[in-house]
Amino acid sequence: MKHLSALNKYFWKYRFRFFLGILFVVLSNYFAVLAPQITGFVVNQVQQQLPGAKPSSLKNTDDGLVTAFIQWVSSSEFTFAWLVAICSMTILLLAILRGVLMFFMRQTIIVMSRHIEYDQKNEIFNHYQLLDTSFYKTHSTGDLMSRMTEDVSRVRMYTGPAIMYLINLVTLISFCVVNMLRKDVTLTLYVLAPLPILAITIYIVNSIINKKSERIQALLSDLTTNAQESYSGIRVIKSFVQEKAMMGFFEKNSESYKKNAIGLAKVEAIYFPSMALMIGISTLVTIFIGGIQALQDPSKVGLVVEFVIYINMLTFPVSAIGWTASMIQRAAASQKRLNEFLLTAPVIKDNATEKSTEKVGGDIVIQDLSFTYPHTGIRAIQDFNLSIRRGEKILILGKTGSGKSTLAQLLLRFYDPTNGRIQIGNRDIRNIPLHELRSQISYVQQDVFLFSDTVHDNISFGLKEPAERTVVERAASFSSVHKEIQGFSNGYETMIGERGVTLSGGQKQRISIARALIKEPEIIIFDDCLSAVDAKTEYEIISNLYQYLHDKTAIIITHRIFTSFKFDKIIVLDNGSLSESGTHEELLKRNGYYAELYRLQLTDNS
Repeated sequence: MKHLSALNKYFWKYRFRFFLGILFVVLSNYFAVLAPQITGFVVNQVQQQLPGAKPSSLKNTDDGLVTAFIQWVSSSEFTFAWLVAICSMTILLLAILRGVLMFFMRQTIIVMSRHIEYDQKNEIFNHYQLLDTSFYKTHSTGDLMSRMTEDVSRVRMYTGPAIMYLINLVTLISFCVVNMLRKDVTLTLYVLAPLPILAITIYIVNSIINKKSERIQALLSDLTTNAQESYSGIRVIKSFVQEKAMMGFFEKNSESYKKNAIGLAKVEAIYFPSMALMIGISTLVTIFIGGIQALQDPSKVGLVVEFVIYINMLTFPVSAIGWTASMIQRAAASQKRLNEFLLTAPVIKDNATEKSTEKVGGDIVIQDLSFTYPHTGIRAIQDFNLSIRRGEKILILGKTGSGKSTLAQLLLRFYDPTNGRIQIGNRDIRNIPLHELRSQISYVQQDVFLFSDTVHDNISFGLKEPAERTVVERAASFSSVHKEIQGFSNGYETMIGERGVTLSGGQKQRISIARALIKEPEIIIFDDCLSAVDAKTEYEIISNLYQYLHDKTAIIITHRIFTSFKFDKIIVLDNGSLSESGTHEELLKRNGYYAELYRLQLTDNS
């Protein structure tokens, strides 16, 4: 239950709705318990009309309003028929009034729970975006989605229905028990005797439900992860004809989830029979003990009827104890899972205290840079030094795993270096606000990702305001994809599907390049972003980029040599260390890895 304390801030935020809802609950139950008292009075009046009945004196044990009403009815010269009719209309009006109050009760508390659900999902989504790259390397997308959907939904059942029914049953039981004690203490004690047994049953079953709920939520997370990975990799599954194997794997996880869910349902099924049994026993006790008292004193017939009505009124609240307790236990288990992520602080923190109005730019200086991936222990960069002047074009080459992409990610502060530092314009990047740093650097990733949206919106994704079509087309022209987009069914308004599934690999890469160029950044990093285009298109893109990048700092990471692009400096990485550095001509003279790669590329082209 301590995990649910994280929700107190939301209850305080919507305190007006919350306390107003509590007021409606209390008032609706107050008017509900008036009806049995009037009914008891009417039954007593009927009993007095029977032959041989003795007149009974009015006892002031009813509610103040009921007492005043009974005194008014008794003192008025109504016929018996009119007396019953007036009392019946009063009971009807009380029921209508209670119904109206119950409507407002739901409109305040249930609507409050929807607002809390909205705020909580926004909080979780915002926190997910604050978490750094290393977090997403150790947590699956399916698990993240499950916590944001299933867990938040279960928490909403606590902030809405569970809270409402809990307040409702507490107030209704309190009103009923107080009125019963005022009427007959002995009979009340007999009637309430089975309830302690019910409380013990609820405690035991709740403990079991809590453990099973945590297990079920974990299994649901695994099931969601399995489904999400299958949907994302459906082309791989089909190409390797693994549909049956994946279905078997999913069925295994689903079967485990089903067994545990059925086990929880069986435990929960104990609640309602237990409630019905205890309420039934209470009703029988009321009739038996009350009947004996009525035989001894006929004026207590109305009291017995009133107690039976109270017991029937308590049937739903008491039976809802189990359901409410189950919702609270499930919500506690879900909130515990949510708190695990919400309390996870990002490793990459914004250390800058003040935002600068200057653009991020200037010389890039990398000093004694070393980096080891925290979760794998792989050392990707070791004692690396590099100086890049503003406006220079740098080519970074190296074998697979040499640290090229890691260097790009360090420049964007996806990670912080283990040792050393990176400066841009004489400012350590750890002292530059993250938003300011990343908004002035465009990064075309090796693994292209496009959103399930239009071509236009994908290209203009990095802009703060909607881009005009001419601006989008200009960026697309620089990346040599404008003509192909015009050939699409709806041009720039064509929906490209999830992850750009409707496009070819080359088209996706060129659209991602256009998305980077449209930002007009100070620094642009291309990470092996031309691997899926043919030689002719590559030459065209390189020529366009040379024109576009004339006043910008550019870092191009690749495993190929672009002879049509004049680089100010070429860097060769080997196992995270600087192996070669210089211009194209200088590196050819050294006859090292670069010269060997250049000769192999000439041979392949020929």
